[in-house]
Amino acid sequence: MHDSWIEKGQEVFLQNYKPLPIVIERGVGNYIFDKEGNKYLDFVAGIATNALGYSYEPLKKAMKDQIDKITHCSNLYYNEPSIRAAQKLVELSGLSKVFFCNSGAEANEAALKLGKRYINKYIGENKTEIVTMKNSFHGRTIATVSITGQTKYHEGFAPLFQGITYTPFNDEEALGKILTEKTAILMIEPIQGEGGIRPAEKVFLQKARTLCDALDIVLIFDEVQCGIGRTGTVFAYEQYDVKPDIVTLAKGLGAGYVIGAIIANEKTAKGFEPGTHASTFGGNPLSTTAAGVVLDALVHEGLLEHVKTMGSYLETCLMELKKRHTSIIDVRGMGLMMAIEMDDPVGDIIAKALKKGLMLINSGTHIIRFVPPLTIKQTEIDEMIQILEDVLSSK
Repeated sequence: MHDSWIEKGQEVFLQNYKPLPIVIERGVGNYIFDKEGNKYLDFVAGIATNALGYSYEPLKKAMKDQIDKITHCSNLYYNEPSIRAAQKLVELSGLSKVFFCNSGAEANEAALKLGKRYINKYIGENKTEIVTMKNSFHGRTIATVSITGQTKYHEGFAPLFQGITYTPFNDEEALGKILTEKTAILMIEPIQGEGGIRPAEKVFLQKARTLCDALDIVLIFDEVQCGIGRTGTVFAYEQYDVKPDIVTLAKGLGAGYVIGAIIANEKTAKGFEPGTHASTFGGNPLSTTAAGVVLDALVHEGLLEHVKTMGSYLETCLMELKKRHTSIIDVRGMGLMMAIEMDDPVGDIIAKALKKGLMLINSGTHIIRFVPPLTIKQTEIDEMIQILEDVLSSK
């Protein structure tokens, strides 16, 4: 029966994914069960998305209560869950205005549109260039593929959008040269996710802020993967003492429910007015109910402190693993967004770990990233390390 579902999936889906051969049925805590009853420790979390793990009781209750009220009303009207979630994001970020959408790519699209419209309306139409980082990733739409600084994501989609330049990540000198009076937008991931779990250096982000202020450039931080508690603070930029003009969010914000968001400062928010941007499902009362639960868990239920403790423990365990295995050439990351870089491709390691009941994910060909639910426990980190140890020892 398990194989028949896989065969049906292969028949009916476009072949743009290459799923591993299991059919997921349910989750409990930080474990997932497939349709055959096999149990897996989850260090993928829906790619840094299932922030609260599975069957988190406050989330289940809030969502069930909201389903009994209303699940969609469109942005023609106000709804209480979206106002509450937006208010929390404004208070926590110190920024000013929120726009809700449905994904990270949509959030990045909205941020680009807001940034461009603000520049055109208030600064000058001669500022047309967008600068992003080499090795970056910002989404799968044509616009967000265009600003992604990895050529493998560009293949087959030419012509891409024009006026986009990529500069080396963490290179202050190169950044200073590439930003000019013609630059409208600078977009940076504080921690590159699909680019290999590479944290920005503090001086680099601070230099970016200084240059953007001097040249009237909109600074956007893409925190789709690294935001919402994953580093031990609500926003990753808090680790750097730098505040963007716009921050983009998705993934963990909905704990598995579909959501994206941008938060803009007062100045940049003026770029939008009625009719300039929209999203039919954006601000959906069901998804924003989930966002409210996530934000409450981070701030009021001690989850941020838990992430700091577990992130430090995970890093220590991975460093110890590196000492025992020369095939590991680097350990890096922040909080519960960590990675090991291997001297060979990691596909076989991930496949073997899955057979032993551990879900892992790559970030490029040679890197395994660790982005478990933020609720991960120390005993579960120990379990993950032991399985990984067994797999690496059997190479």
